[in-house]
Amino acid sequence: MRVSRSLAPFEVKSAGNIYRLFFLVVLILAGLWFLRFVSQGAIQSPFAPTPTPTRSANSFLLEAEARFTAGDLQGSIQAYQEAARLEPQNAHILARLARVQTYASALVTTDQERKARLEEALASANKAVELAPENSEAHAVRAFVLDWYANPVLVGEKQAQAYLTEAEQEAVRALQLDNQNTLALVYYAEILVDQQKWTQAERYIQQALERAPNLMDVYRVYAYVLESQGAYKDAIQAYDQAIRLAPNLTFLYLRAGANYRRLGLGAPKPEQAKPLYEEALRYFAAAVRINEQIGVRDPLPYLSIAKVYSQMGEYFIAGRNVLKALSFDPSNPDVYGQLGIVYFKSRNYEGSIPAFKCAVRGCTAQESCEARGGCAEGETGVAVQGLPLTANTVVYYYTYGSVLAALSRPRQNYCPEALQVLGEVKAAFPNDPDIAGIVAAGEAICNSLGTTSSYPSTATPTPAVSPTLTPTPLGGR
Repeated sequence: MRVSRSLAPFEVKSAGNIYRLFFLVVLILAGLWFLRFVSQGAIQSPFAPTPTPTRSANSFLLEAEARFTAGDLQGSIQAYQEAARLEPQNAHILARLARVQTYASALVTTDQERKARLEEALASANKAVELAPENSEAHAVRAFVLDWYANPVLVGEKQAQAYLTEAEQEAVRALQLDNQNTLALVYYAEILVDQQKWTQAERYIQQALERAPNLMDVYRVYAYVLESQGAYKDAIQAYDQAIRLAPNLTFLYLRAGANYRRLGLGAPKPEQAKPLYEEALRYFAAAVRINEQIGVRDPLPYLSIAKVYSQMGEYFIAGRNVLKALSFDPSNPDVYGQLGIVYFKSRNYEGSIPAFKCAVRGCTAQESCEARGGCAEGETGVAVQGLPLTANTVVYYYTYGSVLAALSRPRQNYCPEALQVLGEVKAAFPNDPDIAGIVAAGEAICNSLGTTSSYPSTATPTPAVSPTLTPTPLGGR
């Protein structure tokens, strides 16, 4: 009889089979244990994506350039900084960063902010040159930064001249390293304008136009060359070309609009000025729209609009635009100063005092609300730090002192503060005849209060010169 092997009653199973079964049971238990802890989050699955995907420097570089093209300069700066963090020895990234940081200095309103941004730009440019001393791009951008930083208001007259000389040397060095570097040629022309060498500047910018007729910087500097010689209409055409090449850079619109505003100011008749002012408003409104599209809260276009309406004598609309600018930057003392100027021109002298105080002396959060005509419900206001006395801020100081003096009465005497402010102005600007006349008028009013019982209620503060706020050209030149 043939007995089946599988039914043999006395066959002993292999020990290997038992071990394999035991091993499988252990694997199953281990898998169940692993899945339990993964589901509880105690163990990260090896197949799960990393929480933050690692980005390359080139990725940030592309983002930075895209944001600059879109007009988001602050976003561009941040992306360049991330790229530089990943590749700290890359001089190209640092040079590009310095260029955008310099342009971003045109989008602030106070000297302190402008100086801080230019110092950051100079640090980036210095590092680029240090890393690549034979790199033409690095030297060209450093020339650009130094030229914009060569502002006597920011660094003093002596240092400004030193920076301007160094800027010229850097531009020449960039061209020696690469005589085909068009940006170096452009920046050299810009430097020559600031050195008042207009013939040379014209020659170099024409060369740049022949080489690169599709480069925004070429037309920006060409416009600057024309504008510096008073050719405002031609400058506007050059800015229009720059805008065509870079349609989202708001500082180009601000400069073109400022040239239209300058033409309106020089028009012999109001009916001739009006269409020029309307053109200026059109450019400034375009800057507002661009900022809204990319989510940038920039007060400058609104301040530019306010200046146009102020020149047109429409102070109510001007004031509303300054207040809009303040809603974006409620701690900015310069904007309070501009609000004070609008109130002063509209003869709202009492209303100008709180605004000027915030600009000149600084103010508490509650006082900043008062300067803005009251804060909204639930808003606490913002403390403001006053501006130092400079050539750019002296208009706020002497107008504030004049208003305080003119509104002083024996029972409400602002003269102690008025004389203090006017004294500071006189000490800082002893050789300016116009400012001296303003100071003398305010001092005379206060001196009269010491000998008379009252001051005529019809007194009007009348500075010797009408305080005007000329738009600061790119780079604070």
